[in-house]
Amino acid sequence: MTAMTPSWTAAFRSAVLSPHETIVLKPSRGFRDQTLRQILHLDGGGEALRVLLTNRYGDRPLVVAAARVAVRKAGGEILPETDAPLTFGGAAEVTVPAYGEVVSDLVALAVEAGTDLAVSLYLPGETGPATFSHTPLETGYVVEGDAVSRSVLPDAEEVDSRFFVSGVDVLAPEGTHVAVAFGDSWFEGTGTTHGANRRFTNLLNARLPRGWVVNQGLGGNRLLTDEVGERALGRFDRDVLAVPGVTHVLTHFGLNDLGLPGLAGERPPGADVLTAGFTELARRAHEAGLVIVGATMGPYAGTIYPGVDTPEGRATRRVVNDWIRTSGVFDAVLDVAHAVQDPDQPDAIRPDLDSGDHLHPNDAGARAMADAVDLAFLRL
Repeated sequence: MTAMTPSWTAAFRSAVLSPHETIVLKPSRGFRDQTLRQILHLDGGGEALRVLLTNRYGDRPLVVAAARVAVRKAGGEILPETDAPLTFGGAAEVTVPAYGEVVSDLVALAVEAGTDLAVSLYLPGETGPATFSHTPLETGYVVEGDAVSRSVLPDAEEVDSRFFVSGVDVLAPEGTHVAVAFGDSWFEGTGTTHGANRRFTNLLNARLPRGWVVNQGLGGNRLLTDEVGERALGRFDRDVLAVPGVTHVLTHFGLNDLGLPGLAGERPPGADVLTAGFTELARRAHEAGLVIVGATMGPYAGTIYPGVDTPEGRATRRVVNDWIRTSGVFDAVLDVAHAVQDPDQPDAIRPDLDSGDHLHPNDAGARAMADAVDLAFLRL
């Protein structure tokens, strides 16, 4: 049998925000004459890799004077024998244009699923506020000066956002299937243990016999409205269709459309508006030849965030969830609501699955979500 030619396939993704967002869990920041080392937990593996740097929302060019990649040993420490430079068109330095992105050259470093990569960037000039992910659930490390080649970064400042990095691709066998988890904080992992890789996607990957899922969840993201990041319908082409190797997409949206208007004293959209948005997502996925799995919206009654839980929102969630289950618009359904709801109060998360804010599941809740996926529909 002839071996299949390897091709570039997404092994890690991180959905990003503008530093000028008005609603985020924590703000972005800038860097100057500093090294930033960030940890990326790979969902898949291959015989070589490349790294994607992003300045998507930066209003000035981003100069990266040196960059390296290695396997993480522990904390911010790397395994020196795996350390390799990142180059861009053969050059050690790269300028990422304002509002642009760049992809590194191939790095001949074989990696496996579950590997923690450390990507180190030396940023010599004032970067301005960084394009970032606000809830990556992983610690990054910042030190003064050019320290990209150091195995250990003593006295590093720890940060809990991710900056300027949006993905890693690997050379994997042609035909390797990849699903994109495209959604909000329930996919990104809010509520699960920081640094433990117990997000829904991590736990689902542990169940898959082949192929893998990359995470394009974005906490606070809405289906229909630009507010915390571009709305799902606006970022679908970039964050799903442009992912190399994508064959499937799982979606979880709607909670922020129902809850965030209450923060401003506004009424949430009606069920017909949300179902039209989901129908459009499914149409675009099918047009691109993808299998799409629609998730019901998780429960959030009694959440600690003022104005988010309203009678109107609860009622609309029930109607839309019934539609997701029965409409046939999606190829399959992931019944998140049923997996984590309190049987005695279906609008609320079951207490042992609740992170404590009554809006996000904890590690056990993420596992319940992952266990609810019918692997026959993923066919990865």
